[in-house]
Amino acid sequence: MPEGPSIILMKESLQQFVGHKVTDASGNAKFDKETFIGKTLHEIRTFGKQTYLVFDKSAIRIHLLMFGSYSINEQTKPDKSLRLALLFSNEGMYFYTCSVKSVELEFLSTIDWEADVMSNLWNPEKAEKKLKTNPNMMVCDALMDQNLFSGVGNIIKNEVLFKIGVQPESLTGNLPTKKRKELIAEARNYSFQFLAWKREFTLKKHWLVHTKSTCSICGQKLIKKKTGIGKRRSFYCENDQKLY
Repeated sequence: MPEGPSIILMKESLQQFVGHKVTDASGNAKFDKETFIGKTLHEIRTFGKQTYLVFDKSAIRIHLLMFGSYSINEQTKPDKSLRLALLFSNEGMYFYTCSVKSVELEFLSTIDWEADVMSNLWNPEKAEKKLKTNPNMMVCDALMDQNLFSGVGNIIKNEVLFKIGVQPESLTGNLPTKKRKELIAEARNYSFQFLAWKREFTLKKHWLVHTKSTCSICGQKLIKKKTGIGKRRSFYCENDQKLY
């Protein structure tokens, strides 16, 4: 599943269409695509793993889910996987194997934009308050909770917990104040590092624990385990990451 930094890169790629009118719309997404023909794309907004194409009275929400993808100015996959194609003067954006929905503009006002770890509106104090209200939540679940850390995915989760020395099955309520603040700060910090490495095409070279077999600190064999409610893969070192 693409994480927040990858969605930022997608937004940047799509930015060329802002200010232009839709000339055609197609795909098997289940909403009235024709209503967007002739409409101007005013803005592209992202919230974690979601992208909003904002028009006059409504928006199109794109979520790439686990296996979604997109392309620009060319259709690269079979029609059956094409959820949405928007054409602008013979150029276009194409979205495949993903969730595509139309939402009213009022819906955007219900989103807690301060929960997006890569947004200028990110509010670490609010994130800390939310963590305090969920003391029995495992930190692996907390980091993956899009209401707490919108944009954080499994790679960021594993790397952040390794960097701050916390095992994924630790409970948020057991974290010392200093460690809780480290968790919040590193979730944002690593997300921007992730973005920089994606731009350089060097992301995997910087992984310290995700998909690795041995600890880069002590050399001990890493634990690979599905953790938390979501049962997502966690990679961690029992020696260098503490269970709180």
